Amino acid sequence: MDLEKAAKYIANAEYVIAFTGAGISAESGIPTFRGKGGLWEKYDPNEYATVKALEKHPEKVWQLYVEIFNLIKRSQPNPAHIALRQLENLGLLKSIITQNIDDLHERAGSKRVIKIHGNYDVMRCDNCGYKEKIESISTDFFPKCPRCGEYMRPDIVLFGEKLPEHELALAFDEASKADLVLVVGTSGVVMPAAIIPYIVRDNGGIIIEVNYEPSAVTNIANVSLIGKAGEILPKLVEIVKGLI
Repeated sequence: MDLEKAAKYIANAEYVIAFTGAGISAESGIPTFRGKGGLWEKYDPNEYATVKALEKHPEKVWQLYVEIFNLIKRSQPNPAHIALRQLENLGLLKSIITQNIDDLHERAGSKRVIKIHGNYDVMRCDNCGYKEKIESISTDFFPKCPRCGEYMRPDIVLFGEKLPEHELALAFDEASKADLVLVVGTSGVVMPAAIIPYIVRDNGGIIIEVNYEPSAVTNIANVSLIGKAGEILPKLVEIVKGLI
């Protein structure tokens, strides 16, 4: 079975990383952006999620942000998040690189999470560099920076912005060390993050994909497990436990 094949790869690997996308959090009630029923069906990303939108129509960016913030706050880690934490506890999983802006990996107990698209619950001031973690939204518009008085913005990557250099460098460094990457819930098309599985492959590593449907990663994966991550990953971890 493919599950057993994937488990053997993981059990025999020396440096396992996970690369996760919106699909892993969809089972927690956070809709994906691109898929059926995704947020881009409701919000045109050109109007609500670009740098130009932030400059010209900040109220629209705020509207989308408030919805995402409240969705994430109401959500809870699902069995897929828990399974990755268990792999970490076993000493097998060294890090998680995520495209998600939620904190479900952290709430599940994972310790080393590299977030390359930002954090939904952090506001930042581009004028003076001040950052602040927020627990709730109590304003009708972007809050003002307590240090310089300018409007703050969510610490998330909008279309047209570069990914944070430090986090991206960490992600690529992890990929260069890995001899196995577990790709979970990502379409594998968003650059430059989509390079990560290729870095592992080009260094002779193994790619194991867990996705609800075939993706851009499927053709290069050593093992492709199609289905719900919340069902597949717990089974996979149980098999791994019996092999180590």
